[in-house]
Order: sequence, then structure tokens, then C-alpha cells
Amino acid sequence: FMSVGWGQDCVDGVEVELWGECYNIEETTYLDLSYSGLTGEIPPEISYLINLEGLCLGNNELTGSIPPEIGNLVNLRHLQLWSNQLTGGIPSEIYNLTNLFDLSIQDNQLVEILSPQIGNLVNLRSLFLWGNYIYGEIPPEIGNLTELTHLILSENLLYGEIPPEIGNLINLEYLQLGWNSLTGHIPLEIGNLTNLRELILISNSFTGEIPSGIGNMEYLIYLVLGGNNMLGDIPPEIYNLTNLIEFNLWGNNFSGEIPSGIGNLISLERIFFDDNNFSGLIPESIGFLPHLISLGLRNNQFSGLVPESICDLDINWGNWDQSYSDIRNNQLCPPYPECIEDYVGEQD
Repeated sequence: FMSVGWGQDCVDGVEVELWGECYNIEETTYLDLSYSGLTGEIPPEISYLINLEGLCLGNNELTGSIPPEIGNLVNLRHLQLWSNQLTGGIPSEIYNLTNLFDLSIQDNQLVEILSPQIGNLVNLRSLFLWGNYIYGEIPPEIGNLTELTHLILSENLLYGEIPPEIGNLINLEYLQLGWNSLTGHIPLEIGNLTNLRELILISNSFTGEIPSGIGNMEYLIYLVLGGNNMLGDIPPEIYNLTNLIEFNLWGNNFSGEIPSGIGNLISLERIFFDDNNFSGLIPESIGFLPHLISLGLRNNQFSGLVPESICDLDINWGNWDQSYSDIRNNQLCPPYPECIEDYVGEQD
């Protein structure tokens, strides 16, 4: 509920003026000014709205720092400051807002270490911090946030390893840590996240093998591990993921053969295995995937004949605007299936 008066002086002690409007101090519980063309800094007087449960200022042109006074809004459940030009850090007072369900401050210019105090926000369902300059290690206290369904920290400056406490987040559905500088092995505890729909770890510096526990994530739709330094075979458990739409391993050091079990992944639309060390035959079962529109196998060591079944796929070879598919730079032998004979490029 929002009580507003236009074009009048605000009543002292009853109303507060924000962005030229009057808001009732006690009766305003939800303030949504997203997409409102707001400029300048967030006024600290916003903290006068003592019963505020939702503050949504997304997609404006707000600048300056997040006022620490927001930490006085102890009833706040939703704090959305996304897509502005906010700078500075995340005030420590924010971590007093233990009723928060949703902290969305992505797509700003915040420079801040990811504080262990984040673990205070035990009721959080959604933590969106992507697209800032958040740095430091992911604190183990993140494991306190057991209600989280969305943990979106992509496009920041995070480094170090994923803490094993990530495995406490058993309600997590979306884990996106891509485009950071994270290192080390993916912790085995990630296999506890059996409700995960998206696991996006692209463009970091992870090493080691794919944990077999990822095969427990029966709802997984996106498995995106491209652009790391990982190695080893694909664990056979991965071929249980019948809801998987994108399987992205490009630009690692994965090896071994692709078993016929890949044909179990009946929802697959996109396979990106380019720039690895996979070998052996391209399994015929790939051609039986009914929804596959992108097949990236370039720069590996696949050998032998290309299965004719590949021509049963709904792939427009040579039209990368529509969908990316590429099998060049392998050791594949002629004769090639008719649908790809013009697109095999160099084969050793």
C-alpha cells in the first residue's frame, strides 16, 4: 500500500517527500518506482518509511552510494536496486535486514568485498549481485542461506574456491557464478543441490573433474562449464539428466570418448564440446536427439566415420546465425554424410 499526495507540501511528522512526492510515513508499505526515470542519489529520508516491506527502484539512473539508513527498514522483505549506476559498497547495515526475501542489486557499479555478514540474511530466497565489481572469496557463511533458490553472482571479480558449504543450499534452483576468477575443484558437496535447474560456472579457472553428483540433479536444464581448465572423462551419471537442454563444456581439457548414453539426454538442444581432447567415434545416438539444433565438436580428436544419423538432426549446417554447429579440426574420415560434406573443413 502506498499513500501519495501530489503538488502539495508534505505534512510534518506524517509524510516524507521523496522525488517530489509525499508518502505517508506509517501507511506506505510498498514503494515501487522501477522504470520511473529517477536520477540523483537515493535520499536517506527513505528510511522514515518505517513499515516499508518492499522497496523497488530498479532500472532508473540513480547514482551515488546505497544509503546506510536503508538498514533501519527492519520490515523490509524486498530490496531491489538493480540496473542503476550505484557506486561504493554494500553498507554493512543492509545485513541487519534479517527479514529480507529478495536482495537484487545487480547491474550497478558496486565495489565491495563479498562480506561474511551475508550469512545473517537467513530468510533470503534470491540474491542477485551479478554485473558489479564484487570481489574476494565466496564466504563459507553463504551456507547459512538455506532458503535460497537463486544465487546469481556472475560477472564480478570473485576469486578463490567455491566453499563446500554451498552444499547446504538444498533449495537452490539457480546457481550462476560465471565470468569471475574462481579456481580449484568444483566441491563434491554441489551434488547435494538436487533441485538445481541451472549450474552456470562458465569462464572461470576451475580445475579437476566434473563431480559425479551433478548426475543427481534430475531437474537440471543448463549445465554450463565452458571456459575453464577442467579435465577427465564425463562421469556416466551425467547421462541421467533427461531434462538437460544445454550441455556446455567448451574450452577445457576434457578427454575420453562420448558414450552412446548421450542419447538418453532426450531434451538436449545444444551441445558445446569444442576445444577439448575428446576422442573416439561420434556416437550414432547423437543423431537420435529429437530437439538438437546446435552441435559443437570442433577442435577435438574425434575419429572414424561420422554417423549418417547426424543428418536426421534439425541443424542448418553453415548457417551460424541460426544455430552454431561445427565439427572441423578433428580426425574424421570420409565418406562424410551428405548434409555435412561441405562443412567438415580440415580433418587430420
